[in-house]
Parts: sequence; C-alpha cells; structure tokens
Amino acid sequence: MPEFLAEVIGTMILIILGGGVVGGVVLKKSKAEDAGWVVITIGWGLGVTMGVYAVGSFTGAHINPAVTLGFAAVGEFPWSKVPMYISAQMVGAFIGAVVVFLNYLPHWKETKDQGAKLAVFSTDPAVRSPFSNLVSEIIGTFILLMGLMFIGANEFTEGLNPLIVGLLIVAIGMSLGGATGYAINPARDLGPRIAHALLPIPGKGGSDWKYSWVPIVGPILGGVYGAVFYRAIFLGEYSVLFWVLSAIIAVILFGATSAELKKGNTIADNVEKKIS
Repeated sequence: MPEFLAEVIGTMILIILGGGVVGGVVLKKSKAEDAGWVVITIGWGLGVTMGVYAVGSFTGAHINPAVTLGFAAVGEFPWSKVPMYISAQMVGAFIGAVVVFLNYLPHWKETKDQGAKLAVFSTDPAVRSPFSNLVSEIIGTFILLMGLMFIGANEFTEGLNPLIVGLLIVAIGMSLGGATGYAINPARDLGPRIAHALLPIPGKGGSDWKYSWVPIVGPILGGVYGAVFYRAIFLGEYSVLFWVLSAIIAVILFGATSAELKKGNTIADNVEKKIS
C-alpha cells in the first residue's frame, strides 16, 4: 500500500471511531446519548488503536501531524516525507468526518444544540481562554510524544504496541482532556472542522474558526517539544531546538498563568467591592 493511502486510511479510521463516539454521546435520540466522558475517551483510544493496527506496518501509523513533526525533529523520520504525510492525514480526517456525518444523518435535525453538532467534528474548550487552552494542548501533546518515546524504548509482545498506544490516548483524555477536549492532533481537529463548514448539516451554526488555531499550534509545539525533550533528558542529546522551544514554552506558560491570576484577582476585587 502506498504510504499516502495508508496514512489516509489510518487517520480516517481514527476519526470515524473517535468522532463517531462523540456523535453517539451528544446527538439527540442516539442510543448512546449522555453516555459520558469516559465512553468518549475509550472510543478515541480504541480509534487510535484500530488506526495503528490498520496501517502501522506500512507507515508506522503516525495519523497525526504532531507525531510526524516530532519524529522528524529528532531525526527519526525524513523531512522530505513530512508534507506528504500531513496532507494524507488531513485528507483522511476530512473523509472520516464525512462518514460520521452520514452515519448520524437523522440525528442532526433532532439536535438543536449547535455546539453539540460542532463537538462531533472539532474540539472546543470548557472554559474559553485561548492562551490557557493553548497550554492544555501543549501539555497533552507533550505527554503523547513522550509516551510514544517511552513505548518505543520498551519491548512488547508482537502486536501489543497499538493497544498500549490506545491506552495512552485514553489516559491523556481522562487526565488532561477535560480542559479543551484534547485535540492533541492538528489533523483530527482541522480536517473535521473543514467538513463541518462544508457539509449540509441542518442548523449547524458556525465552525468556530476563531478558536481553530489553538488545536493546531498547541499540538505542534507540544509534540515537537515532547520529542526533543525526551532526547535531551533521557538520552542526553541536547539540541538548539530543545533550548529554543524550552524558552518559547516557558514564555507561554508564564503569560497564561499571569493572565489567569490577573483575571482571578479582578474577580475577587469586584466581589469585595460589591460586599463593601
């Protein structure tokens, strides 16, 4: 199988099962309606597992631009293939989102909540605060790439690796995903968001393009940093990129923390003034 087609199929499977479980939980009159966050995280984890099983022997099943860029940044993947892999991942994510749309055809008109419809396709934060949301996506994808490096450093029974990777996704979703819906994958968010914008979904509302940069920039920064951090701290292979990204992420963390603390102080001051 050509590598382009393999990444298309792997990412498509990821979105069909991942976006599909969200659709089942949030769309009205679905038999899985209101099944909850645990079901969603398990569905996404199994989606990754099946995607990796499907095409891992052909491409290593990156199915995520953050993984592709992270591996390339540390020399484990050729930069010459990066554009092709990312293009395939975007195409696969878009096709997967279309399949999810078709699977739930009668349910779109039954669902009045525009946010719920968008959630089937893309992520949105529980509390909208762009730079804090960016931090959450950086942390989640940092853990993803670090986890993949940990898994790669250990020997498992043949065929078990995809399941371990799926469990890593479940762990990230349960532990860190509540803040932003854990895109941790630019293609997973952008491809379906484009599908949402183009598909004739009844009463769908906007595609929230104002937020769309967060689940692109955050996973890229976090993914690349996770890979170079592993190489630096665990293997002693320090690079210029490691120090540059360390500085950039430190600035983002400081800025986001300062902004949230300032908001908290402002709220406290307003409450105190009302009381007095």
